[in-house]
Amino acid sequence: MVPVPLQSGFSVVLVGLLFLLLAVITVWQSVVIVDAYEKKAKTVFGQFDTLLEPGINFVEPFVSNTHAFDMRTQTLDVPRQEAITRDNSPVTADAVVYIKVMDAKKAFLEVEDYKTAVSNLAQTTLRAVLGDMDLDDTLNKRQEINARIRKELDEPTDEWGIRVESVEVREVNPSKDVQQAMEQQTSAERKRRAMILEAQGERRSAIEEAEGEKESNIIRAQGEKQSQILEAQGDAISTVLRAKSAQSMGERAIIERGMETLESIGQGESTTFVLPQELTSLVGRYGKTLSGSDVQESEGLDSLDFGEETREMLGLDDIDEIIGQLDDIEEMGNGSPDGEEAIADMDEVVGDGEESIESPENVIDDADGSPVEGGPDEELETELE
Repeated sequence: MVPVPLQSGFSVVLVGLLFLLLAVITVWQSVVIVDAYEKKAKTVFGQFDTLLEPGINFVEPFVSNTHAFDMRTQTLDVPRQEAITRDNSPVTADAVVYIKVMDAKKAFLEVEDYKTAVSNLAQTTLRAVLGDMDLDDTLNKRQEINARIRKELDEPTDEWGIRVESVEVREVNPSKDVQQAMEQQTSAERKRRAMILEAQGERRSAIEEAEGEKESNIIRAQGEKQSQILEAQGDAISTVLRAKSAQSMGERAIIERGMETLESIGQGESTTFVLPQELTSLVGRYGKTLSGSDVQESEGLDSLDFGEETREMLGLDDIDEIIGQLDDIEEMGNGSPDGEEAIADMDEVVGDGEESIESPENVIDDADGSPVEGGPDEELETELE
């Protein structure tokens, strides 16, 4: 048999261990540590009691329960959704929703699982928003889609103590057939733009080429015009100078004609000669011309000057002015306004060129005929006959 004191000592040790274990469990159940980024809802006997703040909190052991809520911004992935747009085009889209628990009590009491609830609500809202828009709007108005989904989520989530901070639609993809049609449309649009740009380039090139040819023709025509004007003026001046030279040679031609007549008189058989006084003057003029001797001159053999009409027709009074204007034109250069003005003045001085200036031969014939008509030569020939 076991002694009684030994059994009593074992029982005391066992009871002490049980009390120690119970104390440890009680302390463990009484102390709740809450992290800095969360809050915990405490219930006592199944009823909501309070929210435990971050740090060490003491609760009723064995009758209290706690439920943690993350107070940071949380990300919810909205699974890919299929929708039919308003213009009956199938599209698929997915989104990301950013939420934050603002009231842990409501999130604990008003909704079973706020994450699942917000995710399901975002899926249905995304399909509804896409179905209320055209295909082009779903592809282009991404910000409008985000704003509409967020607005639709705000009202129900407020009752759950959840705030929707942002909604971002990541992708909106039409069906494969629609994508192929859009690619063909884009390709056709690019080809159209390329053709338009090419046509505009060709048009601009043609315009530039035409303008260049036009300017070239204008410059060429101006050059030809100036060349013709200068050539005509040169011919006119040359004609005038020849006419003036013919004027100075008129008197010498008359003297030579008279000497030829004297020679024919000397070769005749007659011994009696009747010489008019004009013939004596003619001999004196001839001698002065040959030797420079001082012989009495007579006004009968002076060569007649050109009349006013002839000098005006030949432009003899304006030769120096014409030559001076030509020098000014050459100094001013082709194409300058002063040069063109000088050319215009030259045209007024010279006149119509060939129509107003006679040939040198006509001038000489007139010079030869006018002074001696009815003069000493004709009288001398009459006496000889």
